[in-house]
Amino acid sequence: MELSGGHWPVVVVGGGQAGLSMSRCLGRRGIDHVVLERSEVAHSWKTYRWDTFCLVTPNWQCQLPDFPYAGDDPHGFMVRDQIVDYLEAYRAFVDPPIVEGVEVTRVTRDERGTYRLATSRGELTADQVVVATGGYHTPITPPLSQALPEEITQVQSQDYRSGAQLPPGEVLVVGSGQSGAQIAEDLHLEGRKVHLVVGDAPRVARFYRGRDVTDWLAEMGYYDMPVTEHPRREAVRAQANHYVTGRDGGRDIDLRAHAAAGMSLYGLLTDHRDGVLHFKPDLTERLDHADEVSESIKDTIDAYIARSGVDAPVEERYTPVWRPDGETLELRLADSGITAVVWCIGFRQDFRWVDVPVFTGRGAPAHSRGVTSSPGLYFLGLPWLWTWGSGRFSGVGRDAEYLAERIRSQRGLTGTGPRGDVCNVLALGS
Repeated sequence: MELSGGHWPVVVVGGGQAGLSMSRCLGRRGIDHVVLERSEVAHSWKTYRWDTFCLVTPNWQCQLPDFPYAGDDPHGFMVRDQIVDYLEAYRAFVDPPIVEGVEVTRVTRDERGTYRLATSRGELTADQVVVATGGYHTPITPPLSQALPEEITQVQSQDYRSGAQLPPGEVLVVGSGQSGAQIAEDLHLEGRKVHLVVGDAPRVARFYRGRDVTDWLAEMGYYDMPVTEHPRREAVRAQANHYVTGRDGGRDIDLRAHAAAGMSLYGLLTDHRDGVLHFKPDLTERLDHADEVSESIKDTIDAYIARSGVDAPVEERYTPVWRPDGETLELRLADSGITAVVWCIGFRQDFRWVDVPVFTGRGAPAHSRGVTSSPGLYFLGLPWLWTWGSGRFSGVGRDAEYLAERIRSQRGLTGTGPRGDVCNVLALGS
């Protein structure tokens, strides 16, 4: 059966953790809907993660609606294949009305207020639409990459798997957010010589005063703080995540320690001319800032422990193990031994296919807790959509519950049972 011509009370675009969570919350309320996924469930986790990838938040924070982590290692960190298994188990649990292999190419709203969705399988209409495609769409590659010598292999962080896919030689990693710092460490632990361009991401300690820092922050309510109460308000949505790792049971990522062990660190990459990379003299400043953020988080934990009378062991503060002895401002590629570059400088959101006027001048959705100014159009799974956990397993379910209630309250929407029109769902998948 062709997809064109069908009408649904709700269409959910995206079948990842956000879309599955949305489906669960809609299904429990008896709201008829369909989930459209352009590839397959857990596709990004299967395809765009490196071999040693693992969560940076403890397993207990995996709290998808009605499906909390139930394994035997709540304070461990699931590796890539375990994350995929968790999502596929959730898909089986939810049993959503999902159609895989369908790409939504355009969403518009007509004069009657009906949403029209053009897809790779035809057109359908909906009363309400939830965009649950996440917030990391197009990897950023700077223009200077085009001038690099052809013999240098260039890959994006989402395409990196391990050092084995790169040619022999030294590797330049650009960016030290969560992906960049972990990929640089991965290559370093493999014995590769790594050159790391340090970004502005802060770091955080893995453990402090007897507990995972995540546990402390959760107990202090940081994961429940709405964006409206954050000191930076909506500006926090553009803030880089703190780098840390869950690898080997969890530990800090200490770039200074890696430098002491042979990794070369540089300040901001500003230009490439005539085979020479140029850097700003701001490496010391960047390392110091990352440490300051980490230590300020410890200050907050200390204050909470003192205020609440928690019995926690005292721990000495971090002491830098390495400092730059001067800064390298130029690096001639021909003399460096660098044969590959891994770009880890973030992603751009790409919602150009949503042809409804609900975006800021920078192309980001303008919304309040996922609710836009266009009645019946919602976003889910974005970083800091409402709380720190909104783009993660820990908070996306809460956001989905909120939107499901909002959807149910809309005039004219009636449910027809948890699975809706099962015949239509099965036909869509045929």
